[in-house]
Amino acid sequence: MSRSLRALAVLALGASCALPSAAAQAASPADLSASYADVLDLQGVPASALPGDPNTDVNPIGVFADRGAWHAYALPKVGDTSSYGAFTGPLYIAQEYPWWLSKGISHLTLTEGGQPIDLSKATNPAFTSLPGSLRQSFDIDGLRITMELRYASNRTALVQAFVENTSGRSRTLGAGWTGSLLRPDDEPMKSAPSLRATARGVEVGFAKVRQTWDYLTDGTERFQVTHAEPVTTSVAGDSYTTALNAPLSLGPHGSRALTWTESYTFTAADAAAEQAVVAHTLAAPSAVVGDDERRWRGYIAAAIRGVPAGDQRRLAVKAVETLTTNWRGAAGALKHDGVTPSISNKWFSGLWAWDTWKQAVGTAVFDPALAESQIRSMFDYQVTASDPDRPQDAGMIPDCIFYNDPSTGGGNWNERNSKPPLAAWAVWSVYQSDGDVGFLREMYPKLVAYHEWWYRDRDHDGDGLAEYGSTVDPSNASDEDKRQAAAWESGMDNAPRFDAALGAGVVTNTDASGKAVGYSLTQESVDLNSYLSAESGVLAQIADRLGRKGDADRFRASAAATAAAVRQKMYDPASGWFYDTSLATGQPLTARGRGIEGAVPLWAGVASEAQAAAVRSKLMDPNEFNTRLPFPTVAASSPYYNPTGYWRGAVWMDQAYFALEGLKRYGYRADASALADKMRANAAGMLSDGPLMENYNPTDGSAMNSRGFSWSAALLLALEH
Repeated sequence: MSRSLRALAVLALGASCALPSAAAQAASPADLSASYADVLDLQGVPASALPGDPNTDVNPIGVFADRGAWHAYALPKVGDTSSYGAFTGPLYIAQEYPWWLSKGISHLTLTEGGQPIDLSKATNPAFTSLPGSLRQSFDIDGLRITMELRYASNRTALVQAFVENTSGRSRTLGAGWTGSLLRPDDEPMKSAPSLRATARGVEVGFAKVRQTWDYLTDGTERFQVTHAEPVTTSVAGDSYTTALNAPLSLGPHGSRALTWTESYTFTAADAAAEQAVVAHTLAAPSAVVGDDERRWRGYIAAAIRGVPAGDQRRLAVKAVETLTTNWRGAAGALKHDGVTPSISNKWFSGLWAWDTWKQAVGTAVFDPALAESQIRSMFDYQVTASDPDRPQDAGMIPDCIFYNDPSTGGGNWNERNSKPPLAAWAVWSVYQSDGDVGFLREMYPKLVAYHEWWYRDRDHDGDGLAEYGSTVDPSNASDEDKRQAAAWESGMDNAPRFDAALGAGVVTNTDASGKAVGYSLTQESVDLNSYLSAESGVLAQIADRLGRKGDADRFRASAAATAAAVRQKMYDPASGWFYDTSLATGQPLTARGRGIEGAVPLWAGVASEAQAAAVRSKLMDPNEFNTRLPFPTVAASSPYYNPTGYWRGAVWMDQAYFALEGLKRYGYRADASALADKMRANAAGMLSDGPLMENYNPTDGSAMNSRGFSWSAALLLALEH
């Protein structure tokens, strides 16, 4: 360890604060955290409060969050010297929408002899993202400044600044902070935030704004900066200045530490409860840092276990960082912690059902407790028979849930449809990680109710093969509304197989009395029924584990029957592929082209060996699915293939996962390995410091749509394990 690193361990102005051990061990190759520095580029400073391009709704600056916090940060960009001494942000979520509060809300200032020390003239700047923390360091006027940010809780970030005197003379410095708000351009959002000085720092309050599609606050939200050391703050308009009351006295090669917290809370109760966390964090920051580092060492060790050294391990750690940044703690209508698809997308700060199932499988690798919580978050809103609005949907899981449900003005909440049934697979995957039989027992009746709902409300002709569909809901007023919602239920929204122009329509499903209970597409989908067969098999395993032999036998029989129907009705021998089938004729809908859903029967284990061999040949064919980036959602040979089409050609990591695991299941392990290597190598940024994307262009591997996408991270991590 260098002398300057050791010096940073000196205690601060009444706040016991040693240098975090990750920094202290940075020179050691054995240190897991330092070994995975900068797996993601998190540098950047916003120009405005609106995150990113209004045409794409995607924030181009990568951010870091942890522990379920609803505010996130980035690093300054090397060369943007005016930003040195502050962490970018925070990016805060106004219940459902992300906004930048500041370019850097807590900008460190230093003076000596009454003259400011200009941090913009710093040398040797180093801005580093580490697993679980952000760090910046630079030299200025015989001083070495090191700053670190990490999270103490799901509402509070801990920030520390270490000021080291690298000269041979004693120094007396003034220290403080300054920051300014970034306001949204338009009213009423523009007037929402306001600064106020507090006895221990500064706070931002928010006015009540109910703009359903842009900004949602209740007027109770608070962002608070709280200092461990005595300070005095003054506010002038949208800017503030905080000064440390006592000077920093530094002997030759001495150092001092400054400690503060930054908390974002939604309600008065939230803020009151968080004060104990803030007090503990400021009183014992080294203990908070130690606990956090132990957690992250555990995360990393679990993520890289059994993974080949090198780029694949860095990818595994990148996946963990992506998932933890998208982790949101319980708030508003969200009763349990969950993982959102992407904090960088305006529309993705809620929880979706099939995202949750897939994300839980990946999260279980390093944090099974969080994986369990994710699953509970969706089952909190499972429909019951006593539901006043949709009792016919008992067992159903809504498509997505947000901070606001419809009763509080939530426009993003969606019960028009569900999502593909992978919940039992997710629960069993978590159980395999933590052995929590209590979780199996808790979830089993809910999983059974969800499974049975598909056959009760989504099997139009009662033949044991289900259809994607939509619910009896005011938003499903027209046939086109119902068709659109049914396509959403598949998760593959605009795939050619759901085009109205290609014959996709809807029919009404009724109960014994003739009452409408839902709507189905005029086709039985191959992926849906493969999933249902797999889910029946998993339910049998859970029933066995819980000692419910009768249930286990029933679900095994159901799995076998569904698998047989998929093999017999949904496979076209002439083209060697699986397709959706027509409700009217029972024949495969081959004219709509081959889609990647035809590989799901391999993942589910329902294909025959001969069928699997034929599917394998298409997956390996460069003119079909073995494009430069393998596994486009629509075959390259299809007349409907569009490399930049959302579900019309783009490569999604979940479908790649199902195809790769399917190949392995049928013994094509060498093919799966080669395709996985090709995928990792050709997906833009995957093996460098780029974000894990929502999807990619199959022709050149370029990144598309949302950055930092959770199910990409989760299933890449699961693939490594």
